This record gives sequence, C-alpha cells and structure tokens, in this order.
Amino acid sequence: MNRQLISSGSTFETQIGYSRAMVAGPWVFVSGTTGFNYTNMTISDDVVEQAEQCMKNIEAALTQAGARWSDVVRVTYVLPDASEFEACWPVLRKYLGEVRPAAMMISASLLDPRMKIEVEVTALKAG
Repeated sequence: MNRQLISSGSTFETQIGYSRAMVAGPWVFVSGTTGFNYTNMTISDDVVEQAEQCMKNIEAALTQAGARWSDVVRVTYVLPDASEFEACWPVLRKYLGEVRPAAMMISASLLDPRMKIEVEVTALKAG
C-alpha cells in the first residue's frame, strides 16, 4: 500500500517528527491539529477562534489528501478546559453537522499552554 505524507509547513512537524496527515490507500489520518495559523505560527487567545482555525487547518490537509469533510468517519476533540467545549459547538457543527462522524471529547493538557483545543480526524475517501 502506498503512503502519502501531507505537510502543513508547521515547524512542529519537523521538530517532533510527524506529518499533518498520512494517506494509506483510501484512508486519511489527520494528526491532532491545533488553532495555530501555520502561515505565521500565531494562535488566538479565543477558544472559538482556535476551533475555527483547527477546522481550516484540517480542511487544508483533507484537500491535499484528496478527501472532503463528507469523508470524515471519526473525530476526537481534546480541550484542557472541558467547560469551553460547548462554545466551540457552532464551529464544529458548521464543518461536521451534516457528516456526523463518530466522536469523542477528552479533557487533557496540551503541549503549549496557549492551545485551547486540538482536533484529530480520520477519513475514508469515497471511491
């Protein structure tokens, strides 16, 4: 099976040793993605703005992989402060409301204290 590695250009990818996404056959595995704007490596202080940027970053990876939001079958959300999750729902619904993948939300610390949400998705490309 061929593997295709997808990069966002984030400095984290080379520093840590991972890819933004990896394509294996019809599967697309998008790494945990935070609200950093990878073009200038900035991040908002607002959890909702971070959620929006997470989804934009994921969408870019899916597009590079030849997939769409409608291909997403699984999503995992990680937030250090679980009480902030509900504020993100409108953003998450905007991208996944019609898709309705299997989902899980975890409350845990993230690598950088500025990070307020991290989102990971798995997609199965329609074929």
